[in-house]
Amino acid sequence: MTVSVRFLPDDVIVDAEVGELLLDVAQRASIVIPTGCLMGSCHACEVEIEDGNTIRACITAVPPGRSELTINLFFDPTW
Repeated sequence: MTVSVRFLPDDVIVDAEVGELLLDVAQRASIVIPTGCLMGSCHACEVEIEDGNTIRACITAVPPGRSELTINLFFDPTW
């Protein structure tokens, strides 16, 4: 199943497969999400999904059961 993933604030939209890591989806769309450990421990890759919850893009996959997903990018200036 394909999910349309929208990255804000740049409004970049890319199709992704359910189960694909969000960090991989972002890289394919030429979106840079800062990373550190790539295991979710350092929280450098935190992004906000449309419901206001934060997730770690390096360990979170595109979820099933939806046709669209919006990711709000915000950056910690210390990274």
